[in-house]
Amino acid sequence: MTFEHLLISSSSAGVRTITLNRPDRLNAVNPRLADELPRALDDAATDDSVRLVVITGAGRGFCSGLDLSEPPRLPDSDLRQRLDTLAWVGRWVLAVVNCEKPVIAAVNGPAAGAGFGLALAADIRLVARGARVSAGYVRRGLSPDAGVSHFLPRHVGLARASEIVLTGRDLDADECLRIGLAAAVLDDAGFAEAAGAWAERLAAGPPVAFALSKRLLGASSATALEEHLEHELTAIKTCFASADVAEALRAFGEKRAPVFRGR
Repeated sequence: MTFEHLLISSSSAGVRTITLNRPDRLNAVNPRLADELPRALDDAATDDSVRLVVITGAGRGFCSGLDLSEPPRLPDSDLRQRLDTLAWVGRWVLAVVNCEKPVIAAVNGPAAGAGFGLALAADIRLVARGARVSAGYVRRGLSPDAGVSHFLPRHVGLARASEIVLTGRDLDADECLRIGLAAAVLDDAGFAEAAGAWAERLAAGPPVAFALSKRLLGASSATALEEHLEHELTAIKTCFASADVAEALRAFGEKRAPVFRGR
């Protein structure tokens, strides 16, 4: 599978890195990039050799949101577009959420608008020390999209999310870490290598447990407690029946690290 605005690489540890590749525009989203990212994520999701996905940006930016070099307009060219309830921003978010591999956003530089939403949709965010993130919509007279108004309150609470969205201000890496948006802040120098090493350590974990854990976490805010407890029990029974748990128990007895194979 080839792409015009994405760079795809895979490590021997099963880390699939998807790099948004429009560095001259801070990886702003044009129609081609909008179409390519969900396809790349779907490909990673269905490839058993992939254990974890990293999304990052080429050059000095992560993703600056919609490319505004041409005046934006609402879709109106045909009936399908007019009746599309998700558009590309919705499909970006769902492609991340529905990928049952852990998804890391390696935020190497500015992330704004839909780029911020893309990072928020990921399971884990690693942020470069010099990076800045922003909802930014109100600066252009717009309301949020790309899941920003869904994920941000869940990550930082409604009051803080309201302030971030309504002011449209920038957040630096230290604030992202302090309020829980970032799992780690990594130095700008060697950021890609450090993020890759972080990802490879996580990729050594159990694929079955990762997938089921991601399902449970995604459903947690919309499921009643008793129903959620039932889902947890079903998932952990599935894990106990897996070869990975048997391997983990052997490794515990043998005082070594387990080798998980996703079976």
